[in-house]
Amino acid sequence: MLYEMRVYEAAEGRADAMRRRFETEVVPRLPCHGIELLGVFTSEAAPTHLTYLTRFKDDAARKEAWASFSADEEWRAIKAVSEKDGPLIREQIVSVLTPALAGLILS
Repeated sequence: MLYEMRVYEAAEGRADAMRRRFETEVVPRLPCHGIELLGVFTSEAAPTHLTYLTRFKDDAARKEAWASFSADEEWRAIKAVSEKDGPLIREQIVSVLTPALAGLILS
């Protein structure tokens, strides 16, 4: 198993729209592409950031799942409409994580 953490920083003034799109459009599509969502987080220290954690069988499954998601025509259309006034995300950080302590992994 491996895990992936993605941190999205919203573009100026777009945090609410970014979170809304994630909740209503992204989350429902993830399982259709083999992406297991484990949690979604915000932080008082960084209120314009959205962090989420996913899990995959291996790196090949991770790459295949994101390629499938990116190629989804319905998602691409929704993204285009939601960004008609500019991008919602200013920066994206992706970290691939592997368990360091076998007895302390997420179930």
